[in-house]
Amino acid sequence: MKFREPFTLIGNTPSPYTRKLVALLRYRRISYKVIWGDLDKNLGLLGVEPPKVKLLPTCIVDREDGNLTPICDTTPIIRQLEKQYKTRKVIPNNSVVAFLDYLVEDYADEWWTKFMFHYRWYPQEDAKNASQLLPILQEGVDLPSEKLSIYSDYIYSRQVSRLHVVGSSESTADLIEQSYLKALIVLEKHFEKYKFIFGSRPSASDFAIYGQLSQLIGFDPTPRAIAHKVAPRVVAWTSIMEDQCGFEPKDDDWNVDLSSSSLRELLKEIGSTYVPALLKNASAFEKDEKEWSASINGATWSQNTFAYQAKCFKWIRDEYDGLSRKNRDTLLQVLDGTGCEKLFF
Repeated sequence: MKFREPFTLIGNTPSPYTRKLVALLRYRRISYKVIWGDLDKNLGLLGVEPPKVKLLPTCIVDREDGNLTPICDTTPIIRQLEKQYKTRKVIPNNSVVAFLDYLVEDYADEWWTKFMFHYRWYPQEDAKNASQLLPILQEGVDLPSEKLSIYSDYIYSRQVSRLHVVGSSESTADLIEQSYLKALIVLEKHFEKYKFIFGSRPSASDFAIYGQLSQLIGFDPTPRAIAHKVAPRVVAWTSIMEDQCGFEPKDDDWNVDLSSSSLRELLKEIGSTYVPALLKNASAFEKDEKEWSASINGATWSQNTFAYQAKCFKWIRDEYDGLSRKNRDTLLQVLDGTGCEKLFF
């Protein structure tokens, strides 16, 4: 598999994963082309069959047989880009830091998206905002008013009815909102000392967090107001992360102190929220259970079992298994007492 130039992706601005990848391409100075709007229509124009699971962004790659194929998962895309382009890499050169970066990236992709989906469709103000803007962003600003009204009503009803799929409900709303608030406070403290999650240079996890914040701060009214109130550094960082093509990294810039209190607080937040959800989902998937419940920070969390998040758990374990014994020992010292160590025992 090889990415053609310009790197071509179909996406939309309210997609956190589209924004994650576009920001990363800008930083890495990789020639790219974004096609905004309807996925099926644009794939048809390119003569590409749609993927089995339709997600944004959908990226177009050249196969060895010369055919074009769509792929959607940003985490392996980023790692393929690491192989194809040798400069301005985003995977830390220290194996322990690289593992932590992988864990934080996965946490942002899979747990923070619960913040995004909850705030987009749970508060009525936000749901009305999204249902009004999404059809315009997909179909174009010249979408006729009568069609906009029909599309808006349809999207509002469909998306609000799907809140339970990611675990958002009246019983979990406080847990989600407190987790979002805690994450903002932790990052605000971290950015008092560091420009990025792992020091003075961005890594994959920065772009994953940015992708979610591009929505929570840049699109949805309620989480935006919260962030402006409690985390001005995070708000500013989100604006800066959009385009880091002018930033000049150095090899030794992944220089975070692995014992720093702010990094430890971030890991503890992951360990108290995402880790129990990952473990319970993986167990339910193994038992072929369609739903699962878990106690997370004193609240009962219930949601559908996701095959993809079972894969996420396996991939985290694979990353851990790939470490040397010495690096595993170092990693476990860093994770000790955060709750994240439960992923391996």
